[in-house]
Amino acid sequence: MATSTKTSTKGATKGTTGTKPAASDAAARTGTKTGVVDSAKRHKTRTVVISFQSKHPKYGKYIGQRTILQVHDEHNVSKTGDVVEIAPCRPMSKTKSWSLVRVVDERSDIAAAVASAKEIK
Repeated sequence: MATSTKTSTKGATKGTTGTKPAASDAAARTGTKTGVVDSAKRHKTRTVVISFQSKHPKYGKYIGQRTILQVHDEHNVSKTGDVVEIAPCRPMSKTKSWSLVRVVDERSDIAAAVASAKEIK
């Protein structure tokens, strides 16, 4: 029985060096995202809204879109209106598979003012 050896160059890259990506690419490599806490009514769970723009494939107009994610906040440190950084984690429930990394900017006082303004109306 004859054996043949095949060498495949599929997927091989020529001329690439082992340079490190820039520090600004850290978020892209780790999968972290930044969003605003929309709801903090549940214990250890926050609803975070991530807003972004995407280009329409046919017309080229930029369209504002958003993604709503359920985030695990172990120590209940974030409040409504805070800007937070989140990272993917193992699924903790049917809809919750993100965890809170840090609070980037606290804006809970503004959120409280908006909430009180809604109650007056």
